Amino acid sequence: MTVRVLGIETSCDETGVAIYDGDLGLMAHALYSQAHIHADYGGVVPEIASRDHVRKLLPLIERCLQDADCTRRQLEGIAYTAGPGLIGALLVGASLGRALAFALQIPAVGVHHMEGHVLAPLLEPEPPLFPFIALLVSGGHTMLIEVAGVGRYRLLGETLDDAAGEAFDKTAKLLGLGYPGGPALAQCALHGDAGVFSFPRPMTDRPGLDFSFSGLKTHTRNLWQHHGGEDQARENIAAGFQAAVVDTLVIKCRRAMQQTRSAHLVVSGGVGANMALRRALSRTGRKHGWNVSYPRIEFCTDNGAMIAFAGYQRLRAGACEPETIAARARWPMAELHPV
Repeated sequence: MTVRVLGIETSCDETGVAIYDGDLGLMAHALYSQAHIHADYGGVVPEIASRDHVRKLLPLIERCLQDADCTRRQLEGIAYTAGPGLIGALLVGASLGRALAFALQIPAVGVHHMEGHVLAPLLEPEPPLFPFIALLVSGGHTMLIEVAGVGRYRLLGETLDDAAGEAFDKTAKLLGLGYPGGPALAQCALHGDAGVFSFPRPMTDRPGLDFSFSGLKTHTRNLWQHHGGEDQARENIAAGFQAAVVDTLVIKCRRAMQQTRSAHLVVSGGVGANMALRRALSRTGRKHGWNVSYPRIEFCTDNGAMIAFAGYQRLRAGACEPETIAARARWPMAELHPV
């Protein structure tokens, strides 16, 4: 049985590495963010991201091995993000992961990025128990998933256009708040009044669990064009926009919990670090009698720990993949096999 796994995450603009041991737990993890590199462009430049992964990945692996007091020969498996994500960035991690596994004659497994996020809360001291409902909310994805076990996922609802994190980033750019936009907008919202302007709560007036944030983004742009240049208007618009996104996510989560009669909600992904969302979901959970779990803040965004853990689950179950370098920019979770 595979016990000690090296995890590699290079799906977008963060280089993450971690070592997970089935007996010892998370032994070491390291993360390098490229946010400062892409800030000048207002978003991720794929070619720049790929080249920076090439520069940073091997040093981060060596750092993790040292932090874990572990040699390469003590590794028993390699897990790398195989998709979805930027194809060039994915191929950096996949190529190095496969080469290292081949050199060490140990198995390697390509991990679904979203599965890593869904399982990230299981790294906490008091992990949630299966089954649960997962709200996966990030820059590229917003979805509600019924999770019966590792690889046993049923999609309940997803965004029809922009993801919540993408809407945060684009709105922050519109308001001149810089990059990365999510944290900047949340900080600006602290100084605003969410009740000054009216914002819609998209798709909450109809049945179903799908999301849509493009209309909310357009509404925000129209408000800013009318009140542009006023600092207080910027703060009030940021507060109102954030409140609209949070309310929409809370309403959909409450609906999902009621429809599935679940008792535990798990929140993961980069937007899961938003404190306004955390407070609102925790408050709603207490009111309706269900528990809410989150990964620690550092594991909300992309990281190697979640990939090492997800890979450990599959390698432990005997996953065996051919010695080929493969990555997928798009990869539906429905194609994953249960463990």
